Amino acid sequence: MVLELDSKSPKGDIKDRWDNHRFDMKLVNPNNKRKFDVLVVGTGLAGAAAAASLAQLGYKVKAFTFHDSPRRAHSIAAQGGINAAKNYKNDGDSIYRLFYDTVKGGDFRARESNVYRLAQVSVNIIDQCVAQGVPFAREYGGLLDNRSFGGAQVSRTFYARGQTGQQLLIGAYHALMEQVSKGTVELYTKTELLDVVVKDGVCCGIVTRDLSTGEVRSFNGHAVLLCTGGYSNAFYLSTNAMNCNVTAAWRAHRKGAAFANPCYTQIHPTCIPASDEFQSKLTLMSESLRNDGRIWVPKGFDDNRPADQIPEGERDYYLERKYPAFGNLVPRDVASRNAKTVVDEGRGVGPLKNGVFLDFSDAINRLGEDVVKERYGNLFDMYERITGENPYKVPMRIYPATHYTMGGLWVDYNLMTTIPGLYALGEANFSDHGANRLGASALMQGLADGYFVAPYTIGDYLSKLLGQPPVPVTDPAFAEAEAGLRDEISMWMNVGGTKSVDHYHRELGKIVWDRIGMARDKNGLEKAIAEIPVLREEFRKNVRVLGTPEGINQSLEKVMRVDDFFELAELMARDALHREESCGGHFRVEHQDEEGEAQRDDENFSYVAAWEWKGRGVPQELNKEPLDFEYVHPAKRSYK
Repeated sequence: MVLELDSKSPKGDIKDRWDNHRFDMKLVNPNNKRKFDVLVVGTGLAGAAAAASLAQLGYKVKAFTFHDSPRRAHSIAAQGGINAAKNYKNDGDSIYRLFYDTVKGGDFRARESNVYRLAQVSVNIIDQCVAQGVPFAREYGGLLDNRSFGGAQVSRTFYARGQTGQQLLIGAYHALMEQVSKGTVELYTKTELLDVVVKDGVCCGIVTRDLSTGEVRSFNGHAVLLCTGGYSNAFYLSTNAMNCNVTAAWRAHRKGAAFANPCYTQIHPTCIPASDEFQSKLTLMSESLRNDGRIWVPKGFDDNRPADQIPEGERDYYLERKYPAFGNLVPRDVASRNAKTVVDEGRGVGPLKNGVFLDFSDAINRLGEDVVKERYGNLFDMYERITGENPYKVPMRIYPATHYTMGGLWVDYNLMTTIPGLYALGEANFSDHGANRLGASALMQGLADGYFVAPYTIGDYLSKLLGQPPVPVTDPAFAEAEAGLRDEISMWMNVGGTKSVDHYHRELGKIVWDRIGMARDKNGLEKAIAEIPVLREEFRKNVRVLGTPEGINQSLEKVMRVDDFFELAELMARDALHREESCGGHFRVEHQDEEGEAQRDDENFSYVAAWEWKGRGVPQELNKEPLDFEYVHPAKRSYK
């Protein structure tokens, strides 16, 4: 069966589509909103914003997080800023330019209607967050400050030093907890979603496991919103927190939600290089550092001299040389590929020769150390604590690492998946970034979806359900889902293997990084498709899960998450193999020009690849949503 991928994108002038769509949607009057139960899974920026907004409107909301507090959501780790087309710098920015930059930065693989709406509501996000008390940086006169970010030639990024994600999350957290205190939101902490319940093709609830007691429990609702983040931890080493996983989205995929563009993973250019092969994660250094830091490597090969002993004439500022118009502010995919190229040539720096320099000496000489410290002080402190090197005195060492995932559950313009009643917000969906996310747009999308999109679109769906109670948790659909989960837990507890979950996760990560990492080719992808099932079979027969199903058992938590990563990784490889082109974060070495730049194939691959689950051990079926570009016509991306 071929899925019907109706994007529900409105027609007409793109500037009017969202306004007209909101007017055309059916509303739920205030007295009726309290008759609807909505489940929000995840309490990062998208989840906290959605739960708070829906509760404020009058819906009965249950919010779920596997953390002990919503404030531990990974949104807290975003550092550099959030984009908005306010044009405070009067440097030529506009809603249309943000739309243009985002479509171009995503290498023309995003849906225009969604991207324009994102740019349009970006201006409201800043007002909302300021009203919540988010302490954005300000200029001397009191106006909010902006800085530049990769992929743009204007300054549109609002920031709170290097703690923007943390401050935005605190704002959303306060809004959420206000509703909790009022009783309009029931908050469930240390609770992990492990299945989505579908009855007659419609989502009617979820099954969870209490991470403190081990209790398996069902919750019903008229709608479910998945706000559960991305899946970069499939690579094992990534900038994501250790608990980040794909389980919620993947369990929804198994129940019929299409998974779109899984091979679109972003490699962030500004991370601290790995120091040995036993690290459990990598540390992100904000892209904002590329505003004032200059990236370079020695011109000579295998140059072991300290940076201050390499004369200016023997340094290669390769981004400034190759891309004079954008310089160090090229998009992330371009910066990452170029860093890989110079390191692979043998010009890497550091003890393992696995990094490039990010040098602030020019900025310190030009602006003074106090100004640099005011802009980036906490980032410099973090770098020094991790590396033991003072970046005010010596250049930082950076190298790309897996970071954000542009793929995710397929959603239409209303953010609904292919399962009616099941929505996906923020990084959990695929919708707004195409094949490459511009810096400072993840926070923008999460808050746009949570504060300004879902609260409108969910009403249109719920209005048709007025007078219908949610499917009771005593329904056989819930009993079947609970039984399946208990059987899965029992299976893992009885494997009795010899190797830890982390061992297999690390081995999987090596395959994914080597075969589906920054550069992919046909041979490597075919090897990944052959190697992953073999390792997965060994994993399922020989993994060691300690403890008991009752109570706290992190080994049990991990084994189910890693099992989902195995299935996802195979789909990532299949998606990358079928897409015979290079675009954004998907770089096929067979498809590059003479200068090493990505070569798209717009004639054959201008579509969203939405994969349909066909059962365990059976390859997913490819469905295509064609992408039409009426306003930003596809062209070769040039940042020169």
